[in-house]
Amino acid sequence: MTIHGKPIQERIDWLFDLADRHAANFGSPEATLARQRYLAEHPTAIAVLKCMDGRVNIPVVTNTPVGILMPFRNLGGRFDLGWPHLGEVLANHVQRMVNAGRRVLVIINYHFSQGDPQRGCAGFNHDTAAAIAHTLEIRQQVETIFGSGHGTVYPLVVGLETDEDALIVHGSKGEKLELANLTASERANLDLRLAALLPDMPAQMRHDLLPLLHGNLEHIDDIRAQIRRNERLLDIEHREWMICLGRGFDFLHTPNVALIIGPYSPNLAEPIHRAAGIIQSNMAAGRIPDDGMLLLTSAPYDEIGVDRARAEVKSRFLTRFASEVIRQEFPALAEKMTIRTAVLDWHSRRLELITR
Repeated sequence: MTIHGKPIQERIDWLFDLADRHAANFGSPEATLARQRYLAEHPTAIAVLKCMDGRVNIPVVTNTPVGILMPFRNLGGRFDLGWPHLGEVLANHVQRMVNAGRRVLVIINYHFSQGDPQRGCAGFNHDTAAAIAHTLEIRQQVETIFGSGHGTVYPLVVGLETDEDALIVHGSKGEKLELANLTASERANLDLRLAALLPDMPAQMRHDLLPLLHGNLEHIDDIRAQIRRNERLLDIEHREWMICLGRGFDFLHTPNVALIIGPYSPNLAEPIHRAAGIIQSNMAAGRIPDDGMLLLTSAPYDEIGVDRARAEVKSRFLTRFASEVIRQEFPALAEKMTIRTAVLDWHSRRLELITR
């Protein structure tokens, strides 16, 4: 039996065990030294705006050490830098990196399936063209805010084909570099191909992007080997049983477990309503047990004291807001709802429950 079919308490225990194991791995001496060495060799800060589909795990598909990439995630991969909170968080992150003397690469991601359109992004009704158009709009917004010269901040549209976990890098003039289609000789000259595709990207930034692409090529080879052994499962059926609201869910990249909503949109009720409706439908169709669902909220903090206290207040607010939406609009589902409120220590990536 997969985790989706287990009783709700076992699923909740599994979830927090997963979070604990993620924090332990992140804080291990080996992982800590690997991050330090990596950042010394590749100083460009990399932020990723992406969908919260569990298949979209950019650190895994690029073989990048944990904690290098800064995630910004939202249900359906929908963002607007005009949203006050999102714009503030991204601008503050960029300013911190620039103050430390680092350039910032902003990867704007969409995803799709080449084997079946229904395995594409549900947030865009499986319409890949619409998803790409949205990423191009975000790229324009990044240029409006941080400048179009790209000397310090570079917005880069990158697709992910989820059947083979293969990246597609988009150039500024409509060209594409599809890693899944590269021959052995083309792989050997990847640096030259990237320079031709992105001539306006600073050389140091291209140098720091290359490890992600080489890592993806290695990952594609591993996935293709799984396919040959019939070990690659393409799970397309919704079986989510939890709603995650806030930030700090890096540990959760298991497909079809959670619907994760970033705290960015000024209209949070709408995605909460959509997520609750999906979970109720999953129960009604028998895709998950109807014995319960989990609402988990989280807010990160950098320092103890005021910053942690503010994160706790924020997470409690998100809990109250989301639970009220669900109680008002899905009263039967609310009766089966378990609530957990947490904060995340950003330095250790440890998830800390503040209520039970």
